[in-house]
Amino acid sequence: MPTEDVARPTGSVAVEENTDELTHGEAPFRDAENSHSKPSADHLTLLREASETSTREIDDLINEPEILREKLRTDANCIQQDILRHAELSRHVMRLTAIVSESPGKIPGAPDITPG
Repeated sequence: MPTEDVARPTGSVAVEENTDELTHGEAPFRDAENSHSKPSADHLTLLREASETSTREIDDLINEPEILREKLRTDANCIQQDILRHAELSRHVMRLTAIVSESPGKIPGAPDITPG
């Protein structure tokens, strides 16, 4: 019984052969090894695009709260104007109600409803 078979688990020879084929035989791995010494224009372009995308996303995250703050200000101003209009309308209704309740006999042709 050879000692090599005992020390090595079943199937490990095939794994080593596949690993050698991938690391030394495949073009993407050779390009990756060469890219460390000299970056290609494609790599620099991809890096620049990724950087620009990240920068744009960060800018959007910074601007979003500012946009929401401005929307809140606008909404608050609209609500404040609505409240002022409602208060003015309420004052007019109260004044009209007082006039109508104080003078039913002063309206021409109105029936006399004074107690008596």
